[in-house]
Amino acid sequence: MTKRKTYLPATDTTRTVDATNRILGRLATEIAVALRGKDRAAFAPHKVVGDRVIVTNAQAVKVTGRKLTDKIYYTHSGYIGSLKAESLGDLMKRKPEEVIRRAVWGMLPSNRLRRELMRRLVIFPGEQE
Repeated sequence: MTKRKTYLPATDTTRTVDATNRILGRLATEIAVALRGKDRAAFAPHKVVGDRVIVTNAQAVKVTGRKLTDKIYYTHSGYIGSLKAESLGDLMKRKPEEVIRRAVWGMLPSNRLRRELMRRLVIFPGEQE
């Protein structure tokens, strides 16, 4: 029986995305596709073949509708009574890079690769430092 080899080219490229005046969800889908490598011919669902992504100007991202006041992010520490709620507008003022990070997190598959893919994402609130 012959042994088969799978060839995946080791091209580790970096994409830089400017978030100025970009809509949050559309930006997050573009980042998620680039991280997974679904825009490449060598896409493999079980391997990391995507690019590293650097996002700049995260505080300048836009949202449509009334999401700044109506969209709520929840966090819970596990202790009784520790449920914290924060609106999208408040989170944008406090940590604008966290908004993009959570949007991309929700668009990646819920498997072992998700954390590894998120490590390849770097977000700057302003210009790249």
